[in-house]
Amino acid sequence: MSVHWLLLVTALVLFAQGKLYQWLGLRHVRYSRRFDVPACFQGEEVQLIEVIANRKLLPLPWLRLESLMQSGLRFHSQANLDISSGELFQNHRSLFSLMPYTQITRRHRILCLKRGCYDLQSATMTSGDLLGLFTTYRMLSFERQTRLLVYPPRIPLGDIPLPSHSWQGDVSVQRWIVDDPFRIAGVRPYRYGDTMNMINWSATARAGSLQVHRRDFTADHRIMIVLNMEITETMWGAVTMPERIEKGIAYAAAIAESCLAQGIDTGFACNGPVIDLPRQPVRILPSGGDAHLADLYEAMAMLQIERTEDFAEFMEHDLLQGVSGTDYIILTSYVSDKLEGVFERLRLNGNAVRIVPLTDEPLPSYDYPVSSSSASTSEPDASAGYVAVASAKSAGSVESL
Repeated sequence: MSVHWLLLVTALVLFAQGKLYQWLGLRHVRYSRRFDVPACFQGEEVQLIEVIANRKLLPLPWLRLESLMQSGLRFHSQANLDISSGELFQNHRSLFSLMPYTQITRRHRILCLKRGCYDLQSATMTSGDLLGLFTTYRMLSFERQTRLLVYPPRIPLGDIPLPSHSWQGDVSVQRWIVDDPFRIAGVRPYRYGDTMNMINWSATARAGSLQVHRRDFTADHRIMIVLNMEITETMWGAVTMPERIEKGIAYAAAIAESCLAQGIDTGFACNGPVIDLPRQPVRILPSGGDAHLADLYEAMAMLQIERTEDFAEFMEHDLLQGVSGTDYIILTSYVSDKLEGVFERLRLNGNAVRIVPLTDEPLPSYDYPVSSSSASTSEPDASAGYVAVASAKSAGSVESL
């Protein structure tokens, strides 16, 4: 009889403690997480900081946190951390044990393998009794402080197949590739392609041959970097070669950084969307300054590899707006007769158009030197050609509340 009573009391105690943890286990448990920097470059390390606190007298024998993250972030191995990875996503699981009125801070070292926008918006918190007979869970949601922007990799400008006649020209012309139609510096003989409104009739009469105005160069021109999401003219649906487009984004970032470092107003456009505006193409007008460079990097980080509209129709927008005095750098996988017609009309409007071809050749692999701090949205070194990697340390701390 005593054995039966012992078993009954034991069962009642187990049931009572299980119900107690089921009702009160996750009450007054606070959890937050954030990245130590809002943005970094591809190839850098950042830290994901988790803070969990048990603000009640009841201890928690175990508490598990699970969240789904994109595979572009690689976690370093760490105790009480389990990660199962797939092609696109990985399941991140952390295990905690919390005494009464205790707070734990844990730092995870993460290597950013791929450009993109990483939102850690939700997680699942699960807890239970000592034997795991009764469990309870809670869904958690987070604000924008858990967003990490990973910029394209910083590459040397010399690795980009830029045209020989480009804005990298002679210093005496301030690196512009188009002349100023409002400043006359003299005359020169007529060349094929010169328009009729360039002819200087007085000089022609004196010389006995066609003479045209020679334009001066000023610092009023602007750079517009345009990326074409289409691989071929007949492409329909998804982008079939995303690696080629990723190369184009890295090219655009390097060109924009170099131009802005030289004081040239620079813009960026693409017939693809960003993650927050899924149906709208990107068009950022030329401007200058550190804040504008941060805006360009942000747009490139959030850019989705998909097409929103035909590239020729996308370029027609600038023709309809009457854009002039702008140097267009076109990053594209092809140039069709239709596109060439659009480019020629842009040239006739007083713009310059240069083509940078996108091929399947991969970007060179660089050794990422370790630096003392991770990159953020501050102005990067324009002369640097490699990504600086933050030496983030994995650490955790426990404190009483």
